[in-house]
Amino acid sequence: MSLHDPFDSTRAIARCNCGHHGSQAEHDASLQETEALNQRVLQTTVMRALFPEDGERRKFLSAVGASTAWAAISSLIPFGTLEAMAQEKGSLEKKDLKIGFIPITCASPLIMADPLGFYKKQGLNVSVVKTAGWALIRDKVQNREYDASHMLAPMPLAMSMGIGSNPMPINVATIQNTNGQAITLHVKHKDKRDPKMWKGFKFAVPFEYSMHNFLLRYYVAEHGLDPDKDIQIRVVPPPEMVANLRAGNLDGYLGPDPFNQRAVYDEVGFLHILSKELWDGHPCCSFGVPAEFIKQNPNTFAALYRAILTAAAMARDPKNRSLMAEVLSPANYLNQPKTVLEQVLTGKYADGLGNVKNVPDRADFDPFPWYSMAVWILSQMKRWGYVKGEVRYKDIAEKVYLLTDARKRMAEIGMAAPKADYQKFKVMGKEFDFNKPDAYINSFAIKRS
Repeated sequence: MSLHDPFDSTRAIARCNCGHHGSQAEHDASLQETEALNQRVLQTTVMRALFPEDGERRKFLSAVGASTAWAAISSLIPFGTLEAMAQEKGSLEKKDLKIGFIPITCASPLIMADPLGFYKKQGLNVSVVKTAGWALIRDKVQNREYDASHMLAPMPLAMSMGIGSNPMPINVATIQNTNGQAITLHVKHKDKRDPKMWKGFKFAVPFEYSMHNFLLRYYVAEHGLDPDKDIQIRVVPPPEMVANLRAGNLDGYLGPDPFNQRAVYDEVGFLHILSKELWDGHPCCSFGVPAEFIKQNPNTFAALYRAILTAAAMARDPKNRSLMAEVLSPANYLNQPKTVLEQVLTGKYADGLGNVKNVPDRADFDPFPWYSMAVWILSQMKRWGYVKGEVRYKDIAEKVYLLTDARKRMAEIGMAAPKADYQKFKVMGKEFDFNKPDAYINSFAIKRS
């Protein structure tokens, strides 16, 4: 069934260069506002780095004034020479890069590295390109229109194996985010909180090869429903999920934020359960880079890695979450009300059921690409019939996920990385043993394999 897209850009008349504003003057004003915001974000970030204690920072600013303080810091820190310093780490093979992203909070580190200047500090000229959906992301990477991209954590595994597309070796440089998803239901289903009552429901996920699909399948199967027979699961691009919920095309979705919180904000949905309640610390999105690009551009790749990890380190600090909401809210990034993003990123949110909850790690940005994450994803791909026959779980995980590189690049920017390569974890209370994935699959009553 084809779902109507109320945001079809072919129906709109572009009245400015980017097509998002009513006039060129409005477009230019928006650019000026974004530039001013970026400068303020940079100043705030540097101030916090120099004066970690709030009291010390306020005392310094009170004594000399904000303008004088920034002038003094700028004279001491040679921002203009940072690009040259980055070049000293290795001559960049390619400076001009295109990186795709879907406008969701999962992409925060990749996006934030642009306005915060982290790419430029590594000598890179990066264009982050908002993209309509995951299939288009995959196609643009395969056609080499994008040098690298925001990807769902399972996508590099599927693409490398040639599942759902022609095979193309893709590596996971970092996990872009952990947690940060939810099952959202239409407000008319407030009396149907028991999943056993969901037979016949129409659900959306953003892509077949997504944690959203695998976690939704896991969740309903644990409640006795066959996800291929008792419910319908459709692929719907994240920006279209709220509109389709409102129109009655969907009963719910397991989707990325901010579109769970946006449904609450628009009073068309409520949060049934956060994904962290299913698996706390689960991966969602990743930063995917073609293996060919890494081989041809090792210094560029290292610089790109450092830039995104620097943004991830900032994103992990709860003190920066409100600032992140401000940085990410403009139309060229997530195009969402700051209030919605703050609720997602700070974890203090309305659930649409009359409650205000405080879950600080509702969304997190731990970049470490555990091999065990990949093994679990592969187990679910086999469980639901996306891959047949014998799966060499660890071989694939260790080829696709660049854990050793992650340790090296994290150390370069002062981030601590775990010493282990694999870790055990629980999904809905059931422990996953990465050494016995086939036994794990066979322990489930509902499966395809």
